Amino acid sequence: MPIREILQLGHPVLREVAAPVADPTAPDVAALVTDLTDTVAHWRETTGYGRAIAAPQIGVLQRVILLRLPGHPVWALINPSIVEHSPDTIEVWDACLSFLSIFMRVTRYPWIRVRYQDLRGAWHETHAGAEDDLAELLQHEIDHLDGILALDRLTDVKSICSRQEFERQFKSSSPYGR
Repeated sequence: MPIREILQLGHPVLREVAAPVADPTAPDVAALVTDLTDTVAHWRETTGYGRAIAAPQIGVLQRVILLRLPGHPVWALINPSIVEHSPDTIEVWDACLSFLSIFMRVTRYPWIRVRYQDLRGAWHETHAGAEDDLAELLQHEIDHLDGILALDRLTDVKSICSRQEFERQFKSSSPYGR
């Protein structure tokens, strides 16, 4: 399938709420997952960044996210929602394929429980924590489905830095350095 254009910061679709997927088994959902897989793989190969992507980032307002973590199978989550989270929060580095030139510190929960459907329509729940930085990654992608960007979770405007400065000072101790 084709590599799709990733919408960039300022595009109004990134601020819209995505609609639930009525039938996760539909062929158009499988095609969307293929497009998301190919697109995030392309970005990872060309930029060194890209662990996941949400359908709104390619202009599709459906509740679909795709994770492509190194050393793991590709994982599509249809209609994901956070059903439980830790009572405390942490501060982590974040960036986005929709504004890859900007890095910032954001607030996230250290662990979450996510309910989602697979491509067969079956419901699952998963607990996500610090391993593979899964909790922060899922929160970032689920936020996209609700029109929320990492910039909205910013802890301090002084933490914003360019990609070049982030790589010079902080990348090696962040999830992006792995």
